[in-house]
Parts: sequence; C-alpha cells; structure tokens
Amino acid sequence: MHDNSRKGIILAGGTGTRLAPLTNAVSKQLLPLYNKPMIYYPLTTLMMSGIKNFLIITTPVDINNFKKLLGDGKKWGISIDYQIQKEPRGIAEAFLIGKEFIGKSEIVLILGDNLFFGNDLTFKLKKACLQERGATIFAYPVKDPQRYGVVSFDKNNKAISIEEKPKKTKSKYAITGLYLYDHNVIDFCETLKPSERGELEISDINQIYLDKEMLNVEVLDTGTAWLDTGTFESLYEAGSLIKTIDNRQSLKIGYPEEVAWRMGWINDNKLEFLADKYKHNEYGQYLLSLVASE
Repeated sequence: MHDNSRKGIILAGGTGTRLAPLTNAVSKQLLPLYNKPMIYYPLTTLMMSGIKNFLIITTPVDINNFKKLLGDGKKWGISIDYQIQKEPRGIAEAFLIGKEFIGKSEIVLILGDNLFFGNDLTFKLKKACLQERGATIFAYPVKDPQRYGVVSFDKNNKAISIEEKPKKTKSKYAITGLYLYDHNVIDFCETLKPSERGELEISDINQIYLDKEMLNVEVLDTGTAWLDTGTFESLYEAGSLIKTIDNRQSLKIGYPEEVAWRMGWINDNKLEFLADKYKHNEYGQYLLSLVASE
C-alpha cells in the first residue's frame, strides 16, 4: 500500500459555542456521530490517503481527553502528536503551532468537525498528495455559500477569486475543511495579519497561493458527501446519515482499526486484539467479522 510522506494536521480546537450546552464539558470533536467520536471521521479520511504522521491541535482543556481516546496512534500503525491552541485564533494558526512538526514536509490540514465520504474524494486526495509544490483545496456546491469561504471560477473552470463568508456570493462553491500545502505555507503564515475577527484566515493563505498561480481547486462530485457538523441540526443529520450507510451498505465509514488493517499497517491478529475490546457491541462485532471473512 502506498504510504505518503505528507503529514496530517487535525484541527480540533475551538469553543463549540454553537453546540452549547453539549460542548460545555466536552470538545465538539469528541461528540458521538452515530457509533464513533467525531474525530474518527477526519482521521480515517487522511489515513485512507496513506498518511501516517498526525498532529492533533486542540485546547488546553481537551488535550487529555484526545490523548485518552487516541493515544500515540501506535495501535493503528500510525503516529499521533499533540499541540495546544490556547485561543481560537484562526485555522491558519495551525501551521505556526505545528511548525516543528511540519518541518520540510508537505502537509494536509483537515478540520476535526468536517466529515467526508465517497470514493471520488479518496481518489482525488491521493492524487493531490502526490503534488510536491503549491496547494490543493476542495470545493463543494452548497445551498448557503455565504456561511463559508467561497471560490469562483472563470469559464475555463480556473479559480479566480476566494472570499471569506461574503454577504453576496459569486458562486455556489464552498471551500471545504480539507487543505493541502507545500512547506512554504509556514512562511506565508508568518506574513499574515489577523482579520477583523482577530483570526489568521485560511482564505488569506489560499489567496497567496492563488496570486502565485500555485492553487489547485478540485471540485468534489455530488456522489461525495461533505458535512460540517457545527449546528445541532447538522450534527443530528450527520449521525443519522452514517447510521443509514452503516446499516444498509457493506461500506462502513470511520473505523480506524479497519482502515489500518486494509492499508496493511496492522495484521489480522492485531485487528482481532483491538476488536476484542468492543466484542459486546456492533462496533467490535463488525471488526471481528472482517477477519472472519478473509
């Protein structure tokens, strides 16, 4: 299986105010989406593209809960480090916090509350990971683009502008919470000034790459699902969608044990050992059925 030298950052900070009181005592990214903690989904999205080195950036209050849940990643044949973002000072701050972790590597950043699934995405993500220069972002058509960063295209489908949460939108394409950059991203970040919201905006980074003609925008097809779980409504919808897919299709989403096993990072014995811990519920029974069906 192809392992990729690109490193992965999962940004799981923020205060989750839109989901209070659910988030008063627990990080949003640890809330359940059907039968798994939310962070399992972005983690497995990156694992499926061959990424094995991860940095999780979270708050001082939540860091120990993430460590308790995920540990150092060795059980899944990966490596997980942790850093703290003291205040929610913008997505782009992740690259300054993760500067040592990134080093000279290319990097992919995924937001801990963004959920993706679909074969098209895995294929496009693997392909984007092979690029050594520039940046790749993913766009998705939505009904309410003003809630997001919006990218617009010229008639040749080349990206021409990026706007952060514009009141009047030029296109229906929202920029999703999945970003790939070369290691120049750190230098670009160091030149950023905070926006009116007091944040280092990821849109400003994308704009720099766009100005340098080094930004590739991949539009995800409608067979790919992208959900942002920032509201009660979207949290509930995401959970019920995963339940539907889990129950109806043989394709399951978001099991790190299964992904690690399919990628060849752990063997049958290790998968059985990990599944045994959950053998009294459907989660563990599903993992055990994988080994049995081999």
